[in-house]
Amino acid sequence: MSEPVERDDALAQLDRVVGLGEPQRVGSFRFVLADQRWEWSDAVARMHGYEPGTMTPDTDLLISHKHPEDRERAIDGIKRVLAGEPFSSRHRIIDTNRHTHWVVVVGDRMLDDTGAVIGTTGFFVDVTETLQSDITNAVTHVAAARADIEQAKGVLMVTYGITAQRAFDILVWRSQETNTKLRRLASQIIDDFTGQLQVPAGIRERADNLLLTADQRVRAEAPRPSVSHSEAG
Repeated sequence: MSEPVERDDALAQLDRVVGLGEPQRVGSFRFVLADQRWEWSDAVARMHGYEPGTMTPDTDLLISHKHPEDRERAIDGIKRVLAGEPFSSRHRIIDTNRHTHWVVVVGDRMLDDTGAVIGTTGFFVDVTETLQSDITNAVTHVAAARADIEQAKGVLMVTYGITAQRAFDILVWRSQETNTKLRRLASQIIDDFTGQLQVPAGIRERADNLLLTADQRVRAEAPRPSVSHSEAG
């Protein structure tokens, strides 16, 4: 492994600018065309699982960290870097501990004082936690929506004496007829039946009685345990 590259003030300054207080999640890089040299900020090194200053990145090392399913697409971006062209990519990398990270990589041309292209400069953004948070929020939203719909189905089942499928069909029908999102419609039905509408006293008393005696009917309908001949004799 070659000697670690020494970062200069310009790269350190870029790292501070793009880092925005998140040194482990956003980091900078540069690629110098003249000697085909990569320079990584400390944050980019850590994203790949290396302690800063312990290695020198090169093209082969960079490719080796790309997720197998994303490698071809990531290599296209690397080719643009090697040609001094701007690019952007979102793909997965695998660090030295075999942990997978989703990263967004953006690069632009690096010019000298005369305007000539001398390389590429850009940054890595580790978006793994953001994506996971989005997934978690989506799952939570779906679970909450499902809970509202199930409760609304229950209300319709009890009110009309229908099956769960028929109750769901009614909800879908009203959702389509009124151009109202199914969850919003279900949530409103729940609010109406459990909060805003007054249940007649007779129905409430009947519900109280059914609730307080449900266990008796469960026990009465439970199958009796079978008795073997030996136990009976």
